[in-house]
Amino acid sequence: MRAFAPAIAVIQHRMSDFDFTSDLPGAGQPITVSERAAKEISRILTQEGAVKVLRIAVEGGGCSGFQYSFNLDESRSDDLVLERDGATVVIDPLSQQYLGGSEIDFVDDLIGSSFQIKNPNATAQCGCGTSFSV
Repeated sequence: MRAFAPAIAVIQHRMSDFDFTSDLPGAGQPITVSERAAKEISRILTQEGAVKVLRIAVEGGGCSGFQYSFNLDESRSDDLVLERDGATVVIDPLSQQYLGGSEIDFVDDLIGSSFQIKNPNATAQCGCGTSFSV
């Protein structure tokens, strides 16, 4: 494996120079939080009692290549901070690139309740809605 290390380093370097996220449909567009999502986030944060925020991130994985992650966390200096009706959502800089133009929503229906992201950058989604590709 060591013999391939220089070649792998070159490939990783070249891929990091390639910025395909600027071509995404939502690039440069604001990320919004729906009224329903804000109410649910406020309820969760109040119930939790700690000074935390809802962190939404895009990670590699899932059925379609990327997946959304929802966690209670603390904000960091480079986060995008979204506030609505007492709810605070933070998004790291890398995830912001994939979420441009998205709406964070909360749906409560017969099959269950969940946060959902209406993402204009997603070209395909899995059935559960938490995994997508660009």
